Amino acid sequence: MRMRSVVPALAAVAMAGMMAWAAEAPRTEASIGQKAPDFSLTDAAGKKVSLKDYSGKTVVLEWINKDCPIDKRVLTAKYITSVEKKYHDKGVVFLAIDSTSTHTAADLTATAKEFGIDYPILNDFSGKVGHLYGAKTTPHMFVINKEGTLVYAGGIDDDPNGSKANRVNFVDKALGEVTSDKAVSVTESKAYGCSVKYAD
Repeated sequence: MRMRSVVPALAAVAMAGMMAWAAEAPRTEASIGQKAPDFSLTDAAGKKVSLKDYSGKTVVLEWINKDCPIDKRVLTAKYITSVEKKYHDKGVVFLAIDSTSTHTAADLTATAKEFGIDYPILNDFSGKVGHLYGAKTTPHMFVINKEGTLVYAGGIDDDPNGSKANRVNFVDKALGEVTSDKAVSVTESKAYGCSVKYAD
């Protein structure tokens, strides 16, 4: 009789332990309204750049691939770099991230030169940070407010075909609201572009 009563008790303890572990398990992907996961990557020169370096600042993450024709169109039209210039003096930081598994540091330099990008382009050729944020396309944009919370994730705008005369630039809109201490009205949109060329 005693053995019969001990077994259910042990099972209950084991179940409670599993539930506690599940509750404490870290998130595997960034989520809107949650603290943006920290990361450290290097630029073309091998300089280490960490998200925590910009604590207290609004940060925009841009997944980039110079070989993607859709990203090329967006970059050539300066839909992203023009927004960076608009908010640069307001303390907004832009970080481009290249998760293309076949790229090298030379590709980061070439990307900056071809598209006139003067903010860091970071090496995530392993794909670790891309998977952490759930980056699916190039471009795929993320906005992190000065409290470190992810407040926007999605496309640069609502014009995946590049045919709209009056497109809505979601990143520009989100930054206008964040820098005015307003809530972001559009927190998510469908990211468009080429799939991120991960190693796995």
